[in-house]
Amino acid sequence: MNGSMVGKVFTNRYQVTERIGIGGMAEVYRAQDLVLGRMVAVKVMLPQYAADEEFTKRFRQEAASAANLSSPYIVNVYDWGQDDGTYYIVMEYVRGSDLKTAIKQRGAINQRKVAEIGAQVCQALSVAHNQDIIHRDIKPQNIMVQPDGNVKVMDFGIARAKNSMHGETNAVLGTAHYISPEQAQGKELTAASDIYSLGVVLYEASTGKLPFEGPDSVSVATKQVQELPVPPSQVNPDINPALESIIMKALEKDPTNRFETVGDMKHALNDFLAGRAVNLDEGVGVAAGTAATEALVRNSGPLYDNTTVMQGVNYGQQQGVYSDQPRTYLAEEEDENRGGAGRTAAIVLAILAALALIGAAAYFLLGNGAASSSSSSSSSSTQSSSSQVSVPDVAGKTVEEATALLEQAGLKVASTHETTDDTYPAGQVVRTDPAVGAGIAPGTAVTLYVSSGKEQVSVPDLSGNDGNGAKQLIEAAGLKAHEGASEHSDSVEEGKVIRPEPEAGAMVDAGSTVTYILSPGSDKVEVPDVMGKSEAEA
Repeated sequence: MNGSMVGKVFTNRYQVTERIGIGGMAEVYRAQDLVLGRMVAVKVMLPQYAADEEFTKRFRQEAASAANLSSPYIVNVYDWGQDDGTYYIVMEYVRGSDLKTAIKQRGAINQRKVAEIGAQVCQALSVAHNQDIIHRDIKPQNIMVQPDGNVKVMDFGIARAKNSMHGETNAVLGTAHYISPEQAQGKELTAASDIYSLGVVLYEASTGKLPFEGPDSVSVATKQVQELPVPPSQVNPDINPALESIIMKALEKDPTNRFETVGDMKHALNDFLAGRAVNLDEGVGVAAGTAATEALVRNSGPLYDNTTVMQGVNYGQQQGVYSDQPRTYLAEEEDENRGGAGRTAAIVLAILAALALIGAAAYFLLGNGAASSSSSSSSSSTQSSSSQVSVPDVAGKTVEEATALLEQAGLKVASTHETTDDTYPAGQVVRTDPAVGAGIAPGTAVTLYVSSGKEQVSVPDLSGNDGNGAKQLIEAAGLKAHEGASEHSDSVEEGKVIRPEPEAGAMVDAGSTVTYILSPGSDKVEVPDVMGKSEAEA
């Protein structure tokens, strides 16, 4: 399957215009919904999987799972079907780029932006987890960053409703660099597995590096089970300790030591963004990576960031299986002195424990400063959780109307941000953050996202193009192409575009129609030479 899919119309409705991506199971195309006149994304199952009953079942399950999820931070699924043996899913077309591309281009991302992305992904996952749906494949490739900076989580292709699980399996679905230890071992998954994967994403976004790398998927999965990550601050010294503590808590090997819910993780990230003290349970692994430093000299092997199927990694077996293999990811001298490194780690941990005791003594002796502030914050958090209010639905309201409704609910408006939207006219609220129905403390400030109208795009310059070229340029700009009545031209040759209507460079609504006018050539004829001819002949 390749570019030949371009031009195909699925079920007489979705016309494919171009391929925009390919994943482990499917290709993704941009297409035009001929009924509603909007741009959509169509995910088409690769032909080698279409005959596999298990994969087609999972493909259909993606549509069913995602279609039931409603959040401004989740890519909407509109439709799915089968056309001549080809399975497809129709999704919201999201403009922007995936987070992986941004990390590759920029390296470490601004840590406030990292926390904002993390909080929005938590919001998306909370919707799924509330319906007993675990994503199972959270990675930056599945997080789309839109032009307004907000994100949308996509690809619930290997998500499975927890309630539908009838037994455990050793088949591991996921991407080795981002899967949790329990997922690598083929164990039954919980929401904590998505928290771990999000922790890996935030680690990579804030440092520009993955916590675990290796020459192949199995070696990376083994590290997820057996090794501890180097603290992000050792990779990026500028990272804030509070953000680092959040990331390391999410990366705890034991699921019970991670955040209890993605909602708890979101609150911690919001506390960091608001400049409040971030209070986490004891045992957060900020220093845990110290003992693992000797086990994490990064290899320059290839990245395996496609979703793959692997056998579960058994902790005890893997030590035996790999004990006689060359440890290409370990420095040679470190490999010879692992006992010394272990003793050093024990000493370091003992020192850290002593420092923790000193800190606790200071807390009780001083009773003020940061410790007092932290206690106060924790107390107020406990109070607010017992009297939470639900964020009202203000979509479609003006800012003034939305503000009044929020104030009636005991909330206030933090700020307003403009965003393009095809549904709500300019001036109406599109969504809120936190989202509708979220339970938050009275007095919490809510951000309003207000429509600036439909997205505007520029009509392309069609000069020198024939009809096919003009159509491709117009559709690539997110517009619909229409061939108008031809006009004779003395300056434009036959078959070429004279002009588009509206004119090139004009700003129009995305998805609107642009008419291109073709030239049949000049209508002028050459005057014959009639000198010397009779009148009748002339």
